[in-house]
Amino acid sequence: MINAVGNRMTREIARQQKLADQLERTLTQISSGKRLQRMSDDPVAARRIATIGTTQASMVAWNSNITTANALVAQADGVMKSVNNLMARARELTLAAANDSANPADRAAIATELGAIADEIDSLSASRDANGDPLFASGNARIMRFDSDISFAPVPAAADVFVLGGNSISVGVRDAAAAVAAGDKPAMGAALTGLSAAIGHLADRHAEIGLSGGRLERIGETLAARDITLKDERSSVEDTDLTVAIAQLNAQDLTLGAAQAAFAKINRQTLFDLLR
Repeated sequence: MINAVGNRMTREIARQQKLADQLERTLTQISSGKRLQRMSDDPVAARRIATIGTTQASMVAWNSNITTANALVAQADGVMKSVNNLMARARELTLAAANDSANPADRAAIATELGAIADEIDSLSASRDANGDPLFASGNARIMRFDSDISFAPVPAAADVFVLGGNSISVGVRDAAAAVAAGDKPAMGAALTGLSAAIGHLADRHAEIGLSGGRLERIGETLAARDITLKDERSSVEDTDLTVAIAQLNAQDLTLGAAQAAFAKINRQTLFDLLR
């Protein structure tokens, strides 16, 4: 009989300890705002939180890439505007030099300006970004990742922009300068044809850069919406529902209090009372 009573008391103490542990866990959930304190609380939910966390970490990197790429696109857009303006000026000057009213002194001045334009185009083609890297890559265009399955080069390589038909665009401008300086009208006509082709080529590349900017904006909006969805899902899985937790805490407190009161009453009994 005494052993049986002892076993019952041991089991009751263990039960109350379990109730106290549950009560403490609920208090921790309320104070921390997190329903899951360790993976064993809910293995399935914990695995989902880990998956969401990995995706969110990747999204931080993708958003960082978008910010960097937007800066590159904005800088490249400015460079392309300057180059387009220079090429338009080069064509205008060559047309003026081909006019019969232009005299040798005029042509000499025009040739000098065309040479300066070619030098400026070369300088712009060698522009560097905020990190000191070439804005227009000297080799293959720099490809960046913006999502798990989206990666592309926001800015084309230098050869794709500043080379046409195997020759640098600035060489075409220098050819125009040489033709103007020599007063060679057939050569000036050929140079004008080359300049017009280069202007069209640059306009196409500029448009591609603009399309990259628009694509980056759309990807950024998609990532932002996805981030909100993931945060909401993670919160629903991980965060404490205070209304439920507080009700649970009150119930656990009442249960533990009742168990402790009953246990205390039993312990006040004498051995004779227990054996009766």
